Amino acid sequence: MGHVVAIVGLQREAAVLRGLDVVTIPGGGAPERLANELAEAVNGADGVISFGMAGALDPGLRIGDWVIGERVGGHACDPARSAALAQRLPQARIGPVHADGRLIADPAEKARLNRASACLAADMESHVAAVAAARAGLPFAILRCISDEAAAALPPAIAVAMKPGGGLALGAILGSILAHPGQVPHLLRTATAFNRAYGELRIGARQAGPRLAALPAKRDSA
Repeated sequence: MGHVVAIVGLQREAAVLRGLDVVTIPGGGAPERLANELAEAVNGADGVISFGMAGALDPGLRIGDWVIGERVGGHACDPARSAALAQRLPQARIGPVHADGRLIADPAEKARLNRASACLAADMESHVAAVAAARAGLPFAILRCISDEAAAALPPAIAVAMKPGGGLALGAILGSILAHPGQVPHLLRTATAFNRAYGELRIGARQAGPRLAALPAKRDSA
Protein backbone atom coordinates (compact mmCIF):
# COMPACT_ATOMS: atom_id res chain seq x y z
CA MET A 1 0.00 0.00 0.00
CA GLY A 2 1.38 3.39 -0.97
CA HIS A 3 1.08 6.67 0.87
CA VAL A 4 -1.50 9.42 0.44
CA VAL A 5 -0.34 12.97 -0.27
CA ALA A 6 -2.35 15.83 1.24
CA ILE A 7 -1.72 19.34 -0.08
CA VAL A 8 -2.60 22.12 2.36
CA GLY A 9 -1.98 25.84 2.55
CA LEU A 10 -0.64 26.31 6.07
CA GLN A 11 1.39 24.25 8.53
CA ARG A 12 -1.53 24.67 10.92
CA GLU A 13 -3.73 22.79 8.45
CA ALA A 14 -1.08 20.08 8.12
CA ALA A 15 -1.07 19.65 11.90
CA VAL A 16 -4.76 18.69 11.79
CA LEU A 17 -3.81 15.59 9.78
CA ARG A 18 -1.26 14.17 12.22
CA GLY A 19 -1.98 10.54 12.99
CA LEU A 20 -4.15 10.02 9.90
CA ASP A 21 -1.45 8.30 7.81
CA VAL A 22 -0.98 10.99 5.17
CA VAL A 23 2.06 12.85 3.86
CA THR A 24 1.35 16.58 4.08
CA ILE A 25 2.87 19.30 1.88
CA PRO A 26 2.06 22.92 2.84
CA GLY A 27 1.75 25.11 -0.23
CA GLY A 28 2.26 28.43 1.52
CA GLY A 29 1.10 30.40 -1.52
CA ALA A 30 4.17 29.32 -3.52
CA PRO A 31 2.87 27.24 -6.47
CA GLU A 32 6.23 26.57 -8.13
CA ARG A 33 7.76 25.22 -4.92
CA LEU A 34 4.63 23.19 -4.27
CA ALA A 35 4.74 21.67 -7.77
CA ASN A 36 8.38 20.68 -7.33
CA GLU A 37 7.75 19.02 -3.97
CA LEU A 38 4.70 17.23 -5.33
CA ALA A 39 6.64 15.80 -8.27
CA GLU A 40 8.73 13.84 -5.77
CA ALA A 41 6.03 13.11 -3.18
CA VAL A 42 3.65 11.37 -5.62
CA ASN A 43 6.15 8.60 -6.41
CA GLY A 44 4.63 5.41 -5.04
CA ALA A 45 1.54 7.23 -3.76
CA ASP A 46 -2.03 5.90 -3.78
CA GLY A 47 -3.64 9.29 -4.27
CA VAL A 48 -3.52 13.05 -3.85
CA ILE A 49 -5.97 15.19 -1.91
CA SER A 50 -6.25 18.95 -1.59
CA PHE A 51 -7.24 19.59 2.02
CA GLY A 52 -7.74 22.56 4.32
CA MET A 53 -9.48 25.91 4.37
CA ALA A 54 -11.31 27.57 1.50
CA GLY A 55 -13.22 30.74 0.85
CA ALA A 56 -16.89 30.40 -0.03
CA LEU A 57 -18.03 31.50 -3.48
CA ASP A 58 -21.56 30.14 -3.03
CA PRO A 59 -23.50 32.54 -0.77
CA GLY A 60 -25.25 29.62 0.94
CA LEU A 61 -22.06 28.32 2.55
CA ARG A 62 -21.21 29.26 6.14
CA ILE A 63 -18.09 29.15 8.31
CA GLY A 64 -17.22 25.53 9.05
CA ASP A 65 -19.22 24.03 6.17
CA TRP A 66 -17.51 21.34 4.11
CA VAL A 67 -17.02 21.13 0.36
CA ILE A 68 -16.07 18.01 -1.60
CA GLY A 69 -14.76 18.92 -5.02
CA GLU A 70 -16.10 17.52 -8.29
CA ARG A 71 -13.43 19.26 -10.34
CA VAL A 72 -11.01 22.17 -10.40
CA GLY A 73 -10.57 23.89 -13.75
CA GLY A 74 -10.35 21.17 -16.40
CA HIS A 75 -9.37 18.46 -13.91
CA ALA A 76 -12.07 16.13 -12.60
CA CYS A 77 -11.85 14.63 -9.15
CA ASP A 78 -11.96 10.87 -8.76
CA PRO A 79 -15.67 9.90 -8.39
CA ALA A 80 -14.99 6.90 -6.15
CA ARG A 81 -12.83 8.94 -3.79
CA SER A 82 -15.37 11.76 -3.69
CA ALA A 83 -18.15 9.26 -2.96
CA ALA A 84 -16.13 7.74 -0.12
CA LEU A 85 -15.59 11.20 1.38
CA ALA A 86 -19.30 12.00 1.01
CA GLN A 87 -20.19 8.85 2.96
CA ARG A 88 -17.99 9.96 5.83
CA LEU A 89 -18.98 13.63 5.70
CA PRO A 90 -22.64 13.52 4.63
CA GLN A 91 -23.06 17.17 5.61
CA ALA A 92 -20.66 18.30 2.88
CA ARG A 93 -21.70 20.11 -0.29
CA ILE A 94 -20.40 18.60 -3.53
CA GLY A 95 -19.46 20.71 -6.53
CA PRO A 96 -16.69 22.40 -8.53
CA VAL A 97 -13.90 24.33 -6.82
CA HIS A 98 -11.91 27.30 -8.14
CA ALA A 99 -8.14 27.62 -7.68
CA ASP A 100 -5.64 29.73 -9.59
CA GLY A 101 -3.00 30.47 -6.95
CA ARG A 102 -4.56 33.76 -5.84
CA LEU A 103 -6.30 34.64 -2.61
CA ILE A 104 -9.87 35.65 -3.56
CA ALA A 105 -10.53 38.40 -1.03
CA ASP A 106 -13.15 40.62 -2.70
CA PRO A 107 -16.87 39.71 -2.38
CA ALA A 108 -17.57 41.08 -5.87
CA GLU A 109 -14.99 38.73 -7.39
CA LYS A 110 -16.33 35.83 -5.34
CA ALA A 111 -19.81 36.53 -6.74
CA ARG A 112 -18.49 36.83 -10.30
CA LEU A 113 -16.64 33.50 -10.08
CA ASN A 114 -19.70 31.79 -8.66
CA ARG A 115 -21.93 33.12 -11.44
CA ALA A 116 -19.44 32.26 -14.18
CA SER A 117 -18.50 28.75 -13.07
CA ALA A 118 -20.94 27.63 -10.34
CA CYS A 119 -17.87 26.92 -8.19
CA LEU A 120 -18.74 26.49 -4.53
CA ALA A 121 -15.42 27.59 -3.03
CA ALA A 122 -11.91 28.80 -3.81
CA ASP A 123 -8.50 27.80 -2.49
CA MET A 124 -4.88 28.42 -3.53
CA GLU A 125 -3.54 24.88 -4.06
CA SER A 126 -6.06 22.54 -5.69
CA HIS A 127 -5.08 23.34 -9.29
CA VAL A 128 -1.41 22.47 -8.62
CA ALA A 129 -2.38 19.26 -6.84
CA ALA A 130 -4.70 18.27 -9.68
CA VAL A 131 -1.95 18.64 -12.28
CA ALA A 132 0.49 16.57 -10.20
CA ALA A 133 -2.08 13.83 -9.70
CA ALA A 134 -2.95 13.73 -13.41
CA ARG A 135 0.69 13.49 -14.44
CA ALA A 136 1.23 10.61 -12.01
CA GLY A 137 -2.02 8.87 -12.99
CA LEU A 138 -3.31 9.02 -9.41
CA PRO A 139 -6.82 9.51 -7.99
CA PHE A 140 -7.36 13.11 -6.95
CA ALA A 141 -9.80 14.58 -4.44
CA ILE A 142 -10.63 17.92 -2.83
CA LEU A 143 -11.88 18.28 0.75
CA ARG A 144 -12.12 21.83 2.03
CA CYS A 145 -13.67 23.64 5.03
CA ILE A 146 -15.08 27.14 4.65
CA SER A 147 -13.15 29.81 6.55
CA ASP A 148 -14.64 32.98 5.02
CA GLU A 149 -18.11 33.47 3.57
CA ALA A 150 -18.93 34.76 0.10
CA ALA A 151 -20.09 38.16 1.37
CA ALA A 152 -17.00 38.65 3.53
CA ALA A 153 -14.04 40.76 2.38
CA LEU A 154 -10.62 39.74 3.68
CA PRO A 155 -8.40 42.43 5.23
CA PRO A 156 -5.04 43.26 3.56
CA ALA A 157 -2.97 41.43 6.18
CA ILE A 158 -4.45 38.07 5.14
CA ALA A 159 -2.96 38.45 1.66
CA VAL A 160 0.58 38.53 3.09
CA ALA A 161 0.06 36.11 5.98
CA MET A 162 1.68 32.97 4.52
CA LYS A 163 5.35 32.11 4.32
CA PRO A 164 6.37 29.90 1.36
CA GLY A 165 6.67 26.89 3.69
CA GLY A 166 3.18 27.36 5.11
CA GLY A 167 4.13 29.21 8.29
CA LEU A 168 2.67 32.52 9.43
CA ALA A 169 4.55 35.58 8.15
CA LEU A 170 4.23 37.56 11.37
CA GLY A 171 6.55 40.34 10.18
CA ALA A 172 4.53 40.86 7.01
CA ILE A 173 1.28 40.83 8.98
CA LEU A 174 2.64 43.47 11.38
CA GLY A 175 3.84 45.56 8.45
CA SER A 176 0.39 45.43 6.89
CA ILE A 177 -1.21 46.49 10.16
CA LEU A 178 1.19 49.42 10.51
CA ALA A 179 0.44 50.48 6.93
CA HIS A 180 -3.32 50.03 7.32
CA PRO A 181 -4.18 50.30 11.05
CA GLY A 182 -7.87 50.66 10.33
CA GLN A 183 -8.05 46.99 9.37
CA VAL A 184 -7.44 45.76 12.94
CA PRO A 185 -11.10 45.22 13.94
CA HIS A 186 -11.75 43.51 10.59
CA LEU A 187 -8.63 41.38 11.04
CA LEU A 188 -9.75 40.28 14.51
CA ARG A 189 -13.17 39.26 13.19
CA THR A 190 -11.51 37.33 10.36
CA ALA A 191 -9.17 35.57 12.79
CA THR A 192 -12.14 34.58 14.94
CA ALA A 193 -13.87 33.08 11.90
CA PHE A 194 -10.67 31.24 10.93
CA ASN A 195 -10.39 29.76 14.42
CA ARG A 196 -13.97 28.51 14.23
CA ALA A 197 -13.15 26.90 10.88
CA TYR A 198 -10.02 25.26 12.31
CA GLY A 199 -12.16 23.62 14.96
CA GLU A 200 -14.42 22.17 12.27
CA LEU A 201 -11.35 21.21 10.22
CA ARG A 202 -10.13 18.98 13.06
CA ILE A 203 -13.55 17.39 13.48
CA GLY A 204 -13.99 16.76 9.75
CA ALA A 205 -10.51 15.28 9.36
CA ARG A 206 -11.38 12.70 12.00
CA GLN A 207 -14.68 11.99 10.26
CA ALA A 208 -12.81 11.36 7.01
CA GLY A 209 -10.55 8.98 8.91
CA PRO A 210 -7.17 7.39 8.21
CA ARG A 211 -5.76 8.15 4.75
CA LEU A 212 -8.71 10.55 4.30
CA ALA A 213 -10.89 7.82 2.78
CA ALA A 214 -8.29 6.81 0.19
CA LEU A 215 -8.18 3.24 -1.11
CA PRO A 216 -5.01 1.64 -2.47
CA ALA A 217 -4.41 2.71 -6.05
CA LYS A 218 -4.44 0.08 -8.77
CA ARG A 219 -0.92 -0.65 -10.00
CA ASP A 220 -0.04 -1.59 -13.55
CA SER A 221 1.11 -5.19 -13.79
CA ALA A 222 4.68 -5.76 -14.86
